[in-house]
Amino acid sequence: MAQMAMVMNLDKCIGCHTCSVTCKQAWTNRTGTEYVWFNNVETRPGLGYPRRYEDQEEWQGGWVRKGNGKLTLRSGSRLKKLASIFSNPKLPTIEDYYEPWTYDYETLLNSPQQKNFPVAQPHSLISGKKMNVSWSANWDDDLGGAPQYGPKDVMLKGIEDKVKFEFEQTFMFYLPRICEHCLNPSCAASCPSGAIYKRTEDGIVLVDQDKCRGWRMCISGCPYKKVYFNHKTGKAEKCTFCYPRIEVGIPTVCSETCVGRLRYIGLMLYDADAVLAAASVENETDLYAAQRNVFLDPEDPAVQRAAEHAGIPADWIDAARRSPVKRLILDYQVALPLHPEYRTMPMVWYIPPLSPVVDVIKDTGHDAEDQGNLFAAIDTLRIPVEYLANLFTAGDVAPVNGVLKKLAAMRSYMRDINLGRDPREEIPGSVGMSGEAMYEMFRLLAIAKYADRYVIPTAHAEQAHALEELATDCPVSEFGGGEQGSFGEGSGRGNLTPVAVENFRVLKEAQSADSLSELAAENPLRGRVNLLNWDGKGLPEGIFPGDRKE
Repeated sequence: MAQMAMVMNLDKCIGCHTCSVTCKQAWTNRTGTEYVWFNNVETRPGLGYPRRYEDQEEWQGGWVRKGNGKLTLRSGSRLKKLASIFSNPKLPTIEDYYEPWTYDYETLLNSPQQKNFPVAQPHSLISGKKMNVSWSANWDDDLGGAPQYGPKDVMLKGIEDKVKFEFEQTFMFYLPRICEHCLNPSCAASCPSGAIYKRTEDGIVLVDQDKCRGWRMCISGCPYKKVYFNHKTGKAEKCTFCYPRIEVGIPTVCSETCVGRLRYIGLMLYDADAVLAAASVENETDLYAAQRNVFLDPEDPAVQRAAEHAGIPADWIDAARRSPVKRLILDYQVALPLHPEYRTMPMVWYIPPLSPVVDVIKDTGHDAEDQGNLFAAIDTLRIPVEYLANLFTAGDVAPVNGVLKKLAAMRSYMRDINLGRDPREEIPGSVGMSGEAMYEMFRLLAIAKYADRYVIPTAHAEQAHALEELATDCPVSEFGGGEQGSFGEGSGRGNLTPVAVENFRVLKEAQSADSLSELAAENPLRGRVNLLNWDGKGLPEGIFPGDRKE
């Protein structure tokens, strides 16, 4: 199977939040989604968004391996979910996210001339009342080393004595996050209605708004807490990987607008039959290597033949061969998954930051680009490698050390070239790379052009309608979505009209109707609301299940 994937180079993230703002404007700039950020940027060490989302002892997200080797949802079996379906206590509250607000700008605009400067007070976007701002999606921005927030980071458990939290003696880095579009998504397995599905042609995980019944089990099931509940519509929403853009070969909004150019998007081929076994390995520290083994080499003729037999188009196989994500994950092995211990097989990977290491050496007066100095400094980071290992390799330090040493060797090797000196082949050799491979890695990480960072094959015209109608079960979960029965897919009303036809009709009516009420009255769908075309204002008839006029 084929899967769209993303890699982010954390060394290049400057924490500007442009990705978050543009995603917000594109996808969640609507009533009911004021607190929702499909893309957010966290400062680490820090609490994250929602607060302490990584504490799975509290939130019960992801999968756990049972004694018999099988996976089960950490939040419990189907029977347990059925017993608590009308009251799910394992949900972050608005305090864990934050209460969204705006300001009383009219006070500033209409204030008469006076001695004191007028102040625009914050007002809640939920209640409309005055409020004191005390938390937000990245309230601890730039305060990773502050004792008020840093020590509360869940990833510091067990290594507190190795981290210095005096503000001037630590470093921080930024961690952009979107939905991981996992190979083994626990959100899809948690949904009683079968509303969350993974598209077979590109692996993007989406929410079918018609099937969603607002049980919110998906929010509990997702360990990354990247599924949100729209309290206005009563539906779950999540990052869509900007699939309308991806289908025409354009990168996601967050990638397109990224100031640091740190995101890479490409196609990965993987063995779908091997995913469950890889997610079920006994030791959590083996999950990174197990997931990497699931990926297939698109240069292998046998893999190419199997992909063609599976219906993957030839141009998609070629895109997988040229994929920057494949090069960073498989060829150079410098990208790591976020929290593989959740056993969801995430498909948004990260290159850990090296910049703080260079700053440490520079402050001592030594050569910050010398290979020997860099290698030695990696072992004495003020925030230890163990912290990065807790984020990316389930606590296994060796892979993180290997990545940092490759990045350090690349700096030393390229400095000789840029200064006109003869390159020293022993530098890439010390980390198991050739000089040519290291030079190509440098070009990809540092100066890659747009077409090199985004290799996105377009959807085929003959698949256009199938893409809209597709709703495939999670292929590896024993729970699975979309099953018939009590509180399952059969519990709700089916999709009466194909999505493609519905989109055409709604758009046609929206262009000719004078008001939203008139649109609801004359719409051939009898008041059903297409959320892609609703601006979030008002409460149209048909927005909640069961109120449709037959």
